[in-house]
Amino acid sequence: MTERRTAIDYAKILRDLSDIHFPNAEKIVLVQDNLNTHRPASLYEAFEPAEARRIIERFEWHYTPKHGSWLNLAESGLAVLSGQCLARRIADAATLGTKVDAWRKRRNTHNAKANWHFTSVDARVKLKSLYPAL
Repeated sequence: MTERRTAIDYAKILRDLSDIHFPNAEKIVLVQDNLNTHRPASLYEAFEPAEARRIIERFEWHYTPKHGSWLNLAESGLAVLSGQCLARRIADAATLGTKVDAWRKRRNTHNAKANWHFTSVDARVKLKSLYPAL
């Protein structure tokens, strides 16, 4: 969690992922959205070229489609977070971070799952141009 969403904030998060959270990983597969700051160029804004290049080389970059079911799942998760954790006044960023972290740990411990109601049969009807006939 950061106070802003700048390229430099993003670059620092990538450095932390690379050097603190996954220092022994050969390659870190990064799946992310298409926000304008979420680009390798952000590292060059934050660090010297050699450092930026070192960090960039640690990642395998994949961008999510601009439209798709992954977005529905992310939005559903944020809606649950808002309802269960954020539906009250929170005094400051530190308290917010503590509350969100506790909520995340609980959800992960209990293996919270998405309950999709859109079946393959429904998809073949609604998205018939994308699915081959059986």
